[in-house]
Amino acid sequence: MPLKLKTYQCKAPRKKGEGIRIGTVRFLPRGIKKDDYAKMNFFDVWFPSVAPSRQLLSAFKQKGNIKEKWGKFAKLYKNEMTRNAESRQAIKLLAEIARRIPIAIGCYCEDERFCHRSILYTLIKKASIAQ
Repeated sequence: MPLKLKTYQCKAPRKKGEGIRIGTVRFLPRGIKKDDYAKMNFFDVWFPSVAPSRQLLSAFKQKGNIKEKWGKFAKLYKNEMTRNAESRQAIKLLAEIARRIPIAIGCYCEDERFCHRSILYTLIKKASIAQ
C-alpha cells in the first residue's frame, strides 16, 4: 500500500489531498496564537519529536554556505532520529498513519533540498517498508 505522505512549507497554501499538516519544527511560530496555526497554514498538529535538536539547528544556522554544511547536517540529523528511541517510534507512528490517511510533514525552510523534511520523508518511507 503506497504511503499518503507529502511535504510542505509552513504557511504555504494547502494543496488538494494533503491531509493533516504535521509541523515537524522545533520552535513554534512567534507572535501567532495557537488557535491560528491551522488557519494560517502552519500546521494542524505540532510534532517536535522529529525536528532537529536545538543544538543542531543552531549550528546549521551559523554563517556559511548552506550547500557546504548540508552533508554534515543531514548526517547528524539522521543520527538524532535513528539513535533516539522516541524519535524512532515517532517515525514509525508517522509511517503507520501515512498508510491509512494523507499527511503532510512541514517546516519553515523555503528550499526543501536543504531542509530536514526531505530527510524525514525518506526515513518515514523506510520505516513503512520495514514494518
